[in-house]
Formats: sequence, structure tokens, C-alpha cells
Amino acid sequence: MARQLYLVAYDVRDPKRLRETHNVLKDYACGGQKSAFECYLTHAEREELVRRVERCMDTTRDALLIIRLTDRDSVSTLGIAVPPKDELYTYLG
Repeated sequence: MARQLYLVAYDVRDPKRLRETHNVLKDYACGGQKSAFECYLTHAEREELVRRVERCMDTTRDALLIIRLTDRDSVSTLGIAVPPKDELYTYLG
């Protein structure tokens, strides 16, 4: 099954839950920082990630956002940002 690129971001208000959620996301991430990660996921991996994060979060107070990133014709940069050299990956920065 083919992997697709997702941007996964979260807002967790409790330090313990934040740490647990961050550690789960690191298991799936190919890049990112703080509370936003790039993840290449199959459908099954995406469902597993959601199940694992849901166990860490208080869904009445915390938030998780998963956005599938689609192919782009071109990449725009600003300031000292360097355009990607590898067309297979999308860089956020």
C-alpha cells in the first residue's frame, strides 16, 4: 500500500499528555518540529496513529489535526529558505 504525505499538528494543554503525544508522533514522523510533523503514512498507519494519540489526549481539551498534502507544481520560498532539491519530498519551513 502506498504512503501519502500528511501534516500532523496538535495542541495538548497538559505537560504529561503533551510529552506522550509528542513521543507517539515521533514514531511516525519523517520531519517536523515542536507540535507539527510531516508523516508518510499508509491508511492503516494513519488509523493506528490516531488510535495511539487518542489514548494520550483529553479530547475535550486537546486538539489533533491531520492534513493530507497533495503534489504541488512548484515550491515557493521566502527569506533564507532553500528550495527542495529532492522532488519526492515536500519541505515546510
